[in-house]
Amino acid sequence: MKASEVIRRYKDGERDFRRVSLRGESFKRQNLAGADFSEADIRGTNFTHAYLIGAKLVGAKAGLQRRWATFLVIISWLLSAWSGIFSIWTSLIVGIIFEQIKPPNIIKVIFVPVFLIVLAVFLIVTIRKNLAAGFGVVAIAGAGAVAIAGASAIAGAAAIAGAGAAAIAGAVAGTLDVAVAFAFAVAIAGAGAGAGAIVFAIAGAGALDVAIAIAIAIAGAYIGWRGLAGDEKHAWVRTFALEFAATKGTSFYNANLTDADFTGATLKNTDLRKANLTRTRWHQAKKLDRTRPGKTYLKDAKIQQLLITLQGQNQNLDYQSLPGVNLQGANLADASFIGTDLNEANLQDADLSRAKLVQTQLDEADLTGATLTGATIEDWNITSHTQLQGVRCKYVFMRLPTEADQNPRRKPDNWEEAFEDGDFADFIKPIVDTLDLYHNQGVDPRAIAISFKQLAENNPDAQLEIVAMEKRGEDKFLLRAATAPEANHSQLNAEYFTTYNEIKALAEAEVQKLIAEKDSRIASLENMVETALRRPSFYAQTYQNQGDTMSNAPKRINKNEIRGGTFGGGFINADTVSADHIGGDTYNYAPEQQQNLADAAAEIQQLLQQLEQTYPDATAIEKQSALAVTLQQEIKQNPTLRARLKNALKEGGIEALKVLFAPIGIPIEMVRGWIEAEA
Repeated sequence: MKASEVIRRYKDGERDFRRVSLRGESFKRQNLAGADFSEADIRGTNFTHAYLIGAKLVGAKAGLQRRWATFLVIISWLLSAWSGIFSIWTSLIVGIIFEQIKPPNIIKVIFVPVFLIVLAVFLIVTIRKNLAAGFGVVAIAGAGAVAIAGASAIAGAAAIAGAGAAAIAGAVAGTLDVAVAFAFAVAIAGAGAGAGAIVFAIAGAGALDVAIAIAIAIAGAYIGWRGLAGDEKHAWVRTFALEFAATKGTSFYNANLTDADFTGATLKNTDLRKANLTRTRWHQAKKLDRTRPGKTYLKDAKIQQLLITLQGQNQNLDYQSLPGVNLQGANLADASFIGTDLNEANLQDADLSRAKLVQTQLDEADLTGATLTGATIEDWNITSHTQLQGVRCKYVFMRLPTEADQNPRRKPDNWEEAFEDGDFADFIKPIVDTLDLYHNQGVDPRAIAISFKQLAENNPDAQLEIVAMEKRGEDKFLLRAATAPEANHSQLNAEYFTTYNEIKALAEAEVQKLIAEKDSRIASLENMVETALRRPSFYAQTYQNQGDTMSNAPKRINKNEIRGGTFGGGFINADTVSADHIGGDTYNYAPEQQQNLADAAAEIQQLLQQLEQTYPDATAIEKQSALAVTLQQEIKQNPTLRARLKNALKEGGIEALKVLFAPIGIPIEMVRGWIEAEA
């Protein structure tokens, strides 16, 4: 079928082009999204810059057309024959030199063994190490020959050394010639064509040089074979051979193959350079190792095999760059993906049991139906765009054990408990895309407070909202803030830390002046940072984001999660606070405790009303800061309120404080710290 006919039918709404012959046709820059070319013959077809999103090429046959394959094989044989010509040329040069200078017989006797030894060492070193090492041997041998020639009294010694160099150069050139020709022939037409290259290499040699020609041909063929097999020592052969073998083959150069399906397709001699291979399916594809991958993830032979077989159990894939790979249904149990980029990857129904997903990048990755039981997810990067529907998971580990800390921090904490169906996604799903401000040394709470407030003022459209604070190690601190979806996190991060470092460098008087220019509510955020640094283990306010959905009882986690009102949403009407209800669950308190809670709620309500009148036009951050500062001062200065809160805490524990402060977004542990500080 002609390309023009396919394009016409496609524009008319047809998408079924299965089993058609499109050999040698051109679809350059054409939109063929969603077209079905399953089992089609696309040898020599040009899809350069084509738009093939969601296209099906299941079982399609790509590569070279027969006439081009035949032509290129003949070229490879002719190239191989040059190695025999090199042998003749070498013999001629040596013969002429010896005829002219007529050296003593002893020199003739020594020359041949030395030449053969150097040649043998060159071939062995090149095969076992690489071409550069082989050249090194030849260079050393040549230098030695020149040195001996210079010191020799034998007439024509320099010429004899030159003859030796010429012989070695011819042998080296012949070896490289056969290596490339063999790899070229095999890449085009298989082992039979490669054998032909060896025959031509030997046939081109003179009768006296047959033994040497055979050695050179076999060594060259071995180098070519190892290069095609992915041996890094001879990668240059593979690159050179595949580049030329893909000439006139099927071209997907710079094509958009997002979500395209090549299941079972034959792809030898196909150009995939610069193609968009996001979530492209390669399961059971044939001859994928004979494509021209360019800088795509297919350049790695190990990744090719993983995508073809979908068997990655126990594999180490740490720090690989694999954005957009399609591993749907893959067996990745016990695999390690530490620091690996899997953004936009298709991991649907993949088995990631006990996998190490430490610092793994999973933005826009699709884990729908994946199995994560026993996986280690320390500092993995998931976002609101990560698909977690239907994830099967009984438990996970939040830390990778080290010699210093063997505790893997299992979730759920109780080793006898397990997540129910659907619980894990609720437990781990992030709140929103967040701006993570990680301080790795010399944490200065005051500088943090000033810098963040200034960042919020300078970037109102970013809608910055602090959602979590976390102490890490002895002197590290993470401030996490929600942002508007379109916010530039890189720019915000750079601006924040520029301000932060400048403030840290200021003298005390300058810092005080800067605070005076702002307002006293900076002290609230500073206080919260200091509290988080003193008490790194806080009760989470929103269990579905970072806590435990296994029960309604509070469970400790290592984050001060202050989403749910803090620094956002304005003031909550305290009339809704009931002494009998906590977060929607009903509790039966003693009458005395109910009275304590009711009286405390009334006092807090008065504070809320006063603040609403004082700051009617304040932003959410400013209101929350003022509320925190005022509450802290009121607890410190009002003995009646302090006594009521202290009694409520004593009689009802942390749940009693939640009655009062969870609805208005004040971290419970912070309030408890204020109460205990005044005890």
